[in-house]
This record gives sequence, structure tokens and C-alpha cells, in this order.
Amino acid sequence: MLKEFRNFIMTGNVIDLAVAVLLAGAVGLVVNGFVNDIMMPIVGFFTGGVDFSDMKVVLSAAVLDADGKVTTPESAIRYGAWVNTLINLVIVGFVLFMIVKAYGKVRKKAEPAPEAPKGPTQEELLAEIRDLLKNK
Repeated sequence: MLKEFRNFIMTGNVIDLAVAVLLAGAVGLVVNGFVNDIMMPIVGFFTGGVDFSDMKVVLSAAVLDADGKVTTPESAIRYGAWVNTLINLVIVGFVLFMIVKAYGKVRKKAEPAPEAPKGPTQEELLAEIRDLLKNK
């Protein structure tokens, strides 16, 4: 059973999947950084300095004690973080679209196999034999 598991794990598909998952995690971090550090400041600039990640609707405010420590955290709907997530989704979708499109162009088209040269048909061969026998 251990040998079967080792053979399963060492197949190309499982290793390819593991690499893809790790790469997707790294790409996710890159996209999050791109959206949060590059795209959202640009969007905020054009919307008058609005930072989407801080946008929220507070349902109940945080309760503080006498020392200023939070005893009950606020309850809020953070729709700004959701907007950032949507922008992440659009960017990842666009990048994947471009990768698939480029892959389709680079991948060689399956060329049809050249047809075997057609030889004479059986009737033509028989007619040729007949003509040769007549000439003898």
C-alpha cells in the first residue's frame, strides 16, 4: 500500500497540481499587493482620496472600558474590503485570460497527417495486367 501511495504521489499530475497550488498562492499575494499598493491608491486619487479598504458600515460601535481598552469590538460590514476583493478577481481573471490566450497562440496547431500517396486502384492494376498480357 505504501508503494502504491508513493507511485501515486510521484506521478506527474499530482506534482503538477502541487506546484500549481503553491504558485497560485504566490500569485495571489502578488495580486493582492498590486491591488492594495498600486491600484487602490490610483482609484482613491481619482475618487477624491477615498480609501476603499477603510469603507464600512458600522452596525454597533466598539465598547471601551475606562482605560480605553476594547471590551467589545465593533460590528461592521466592511464593503470596502469586498470592493478590493472584486478588483482582485477582475485582475486575476484578466491575467488568466491573457495567459490562456497566449498559450493558445504559442501551442502548435495539430497539423493533419499527410495522406499516403494514392496508388492505382485494383481495377487499374487489373487493366494494366490485361494490357500487358495482350501485348505479349
